[in-house]
Amino acid sequence: MVVDEPVGEERLAGSLERPRAEVARALRELAAEYTAQGRGFDLRLVAGGWRFYSRDTCAAAVDRFLLDGQQARLTQAALETLAVVAYRQPVSRSRVSAVRGVNCDGVMRTLVQRGLVEEAGSEPETGAILYRTTNYFLERMGLRGLDELPELAPFLPEVDDVEAESLEGTMIAEAVAAAAVQAADGSGEAGRATHDR
Repeated sequence: MVVDEPVGEERLAGSLERPRAEVARALRELAAEYTAQGRGFDLRLVAGGWRFYSRDTCAAAVDRFLLDGQQARLTQAALETLAVVAYRQPVSRSRVSAVRGVNCDGVMRTLVQRGLVEEAGSEPETGAILYRTTNYFLERMGLRGLDELPELAPFLPEVDDVEAESLEGTMIAEAVAAAAVQAADGSGEAGRATHDR
């Protein structure tokens, strides 16, 4: 029940420290017993190994339970949106759109429908709905908490490489320029001037 590919009799016998013939006989007896009892699963010998499978008569119900509208993998846009929410949460849709540079309303609805993102209140200044990741997101990512998200620094471009045309690129460039000016003249005037823009 814990394997995702068929396991050979030799490997099972080695794990159980029993003779291969004994393990092979037990597997065949179990398979026949499950069929005779009409269980919802089969033990089948397939591709040189044994594995549990849903019985054909139960396959449709199992598919509905497991897939429940989630047959498709996440698109690149959905993954990018999910990453922005994960690292900036709680965050509004407009902020996610600003970071990505494209409207993300449809993608955000998909992530909410899939249970990966949920509403987390509203922004006091604008009243915009804020979003955060869910426990299901953590489960799917194999994380115990958000503190286990990988650091972004190794994946970010150097400041010199950030495109000045993007809004975030411009803001970073302005902040770096203001910090450089402030460091050079020792006053906070440049930083305040940039912030007031």
